[in-house]
Amino acid sequence: MSEQDFRTRAEPLVKGNQFEDFEEGQVFEHHWGRTITDGDNSWFSTQTLSFNPLYFNEPYAQSLGHERMVVNPLLVFNTAFGMSVEDLSESGGLFLGVDECQFLQAVYVGDTLTARSTVISKRESKSNPTSGIVTWLTEGYNQQQNKVVQFRRTNFVRFRTPRSKSTQQGT
Repeated sequence: MSEQDFRTRAEPLVKGNQFEDFEEGQVFEHHWGRTITDGDNSWFSTQTLSFNPLYFNEPYAQSLGHERMVVNPLLVFNTAFGMSVEDLSESGGLFLGVDECQFLQAVYVGDTLTARSTVISKRESKSNPTSGIVTWLTEGYNQQQNKVVQFRRTNFVRFRTPRSKSTQQGT
């Protein structure tokens, strides 16, 4: 069987939500969560050249009043962001940015993070007939349900059926 034969029989599997699936106020409780390990924190901090001793020296962190080693806040952000991808942007589309990122409480090695996102706005693109623009508020929580991070993120999100320029009516 040739490789060409396989491609002619393959059916594309559409993953993720399309623009039409989102409504303002809609809430997504993202998957089961992620426990942050010492290895996660050390590896991420080393790879990002974040050599703050709070992230790899427990006695130092405790000397500053922390109960345990602090998790690098950018790892906290990336973990919450990553949990949201399957529900919000897996179908593809340009990432347009993050705004108003706030780190609200320290996260410690051993904490389990979960995330929730709320659609805060959506509109059709004025320039791109294949996509609309959606903004979500994503909130990350620890295992005690204390909010530890929140941010707004915006993406182009594909339409199920691309619009023609004439049907966009000046939006």
